[in-house]
Amino acid sequence: MITREPKKNHPTAFFFLVIAISAPMWILSGFLDKSPLPDNIPLTDIGATLSPAIAACILIYLENGRQGVLELLKRLFDHRRIKKRGALILSLLLMPALYVITYAALRIAGIPVAAHLDLSASLLIAFAMFSAGAAMEEIGYSAYATDALQKRFSPLATALMIGVPWAMWHLPSMIKMGQSSQLIVWGLLGTIAFRVITVWLYNNAGCSLFAVILAHAVGTTARSAFPGGRHGYEVADGSISYAIIIIAALCVAFFLVRERRVMPAHIPRQIP
Repeated sequence: MITREPKKNHPTAFFFLVIAISAPMWILSGFLDKSPLPDNIPLTDIGATLSPAIAACILIYLENGRQGVLELLKRLFDHRRIKKRGALILSLLLMPALYVITYAALRIAGIPVAAHLDLSASLLIAFAMFSAGAAMEEIGYSAYATDALQKRFSPLATALMIGVPWAMWHLPSMIKMGQSSQLIVWGLLGTIAFRVITVWLYNNAGCSLFAVILAHAVGTTARSAFPGGRHGYEVADGSISYAIIIIAALCVAFFLVRERRVMPAHIPRQIP
């Protein structure tokens, strides 16, 4: 059976809702000590990560009712949208490939970096955790905000309009983790660049939410597996590692500017 996408007409309200829902978590994090989560990610980020999904569900319910929310949640398993095998492979391998390039660049630059690659079983637990977090973020940022904005703007403009507030949404966590000002700047730029890449992957995979969740989760897990962990990846205040992601995003932007507006609401979806 063919169905149409639920109406998604309030992307600005979406971003305000995300901030409003996340704010109590950011305030609470100021009263908590060192986090037990990987990479010293603030414990309250578990709650804050839910905010994009909650915001999207609230708006979808107001715009489409209960059935619209059910349709949105089904998007978590919309792998049938992926018509090109290469799009799925790209979603899986792009970020790990960029990390390999990063490692080589660090070695060439003479920056000390660990030689041990962490491939322990704990990565499976990390992947499960990061997959859940990616699903909660992307159901809002991709399945709601990207779809809504691409009805009005180009893919590149959409990526930037999402990337900037998304990057700023990460700022409280960066500060809580004690990152240097230089690392924060590079991290924010790298986050915006990653959203450009994400929108490109999303469109390339037939606007498949499943594909970008996979790319997001694999990328975050691979960063944890980077020699020396996140600290190893972000040596030199992230100037090399995030610069590589930014360069990749600039290459992707070349393809995005050539795309016409994407109309996700007009893309039919087979319901199993």
